[in-house]
Amino acid sequence: MSSGFTVWLTGLSGAGKSTISTLLVERLRERGRNVEVLDGDEVRENLSKGLGFSREDRDTNIARIAFVAHLLTRNGVATITAAISPYAQARAAARERIGNFVEVYVKCSLEELQRRDVKGLYAKAIAGEIKNFTGVSDPYEAPEHPDVLVDTEYENVEESVAKIIVHLERIGYLSAEGAIV
Repeated sequence: MSSGFTVWLTGLSGAGKSTISTLLVERLRERGRNVEVLDGDEVRENLSKGLGFSREDRDTNIARIAFVAHLLTRNGVATITAAISPYAQARAAARERIGNFVEVYVKCSLEELQRRDVKGLYAKAIAGEIKNFTGVSDPYEAPEHPDVLVDTEYENVEESVAKIIVHLERIGYLSAEGAIV
């Protein structure tokens, strides 16, 4: 069985985590990998329904994602999480639990996120209409030393995914030839 690993995408709402995860899944499947995605919105709806947005509830949500990612990873699955995961301590706990873990900081400036925001969530959060909005009225602790940094303000999705693939090859989770490791 090939070694499993988790690619943990973290970043503000609208930064491109889900978009990157979609193309990353495609690239990993092209290499013959079994892949699962744990999208923050879907996990919140299906595994964390009823949780709010307090720090404790957010940490519980991330711990649940980490638990499922750990199960998948130990069974040889390439797992991709796409969740804001705003707190460094919760991400560190996820890394410790999962083991084969790659933290990817999906960086994008608040100004660019506001420009992209078709739903108007940032405008509402800035106006105080949405409480506990990460990056506006709630903190986001950006990774200080992510394994991979992608900046979606300046990179397209293909460039961002290529950076992740190169890192996965460099650390031995994928072979350079695309064979299963």
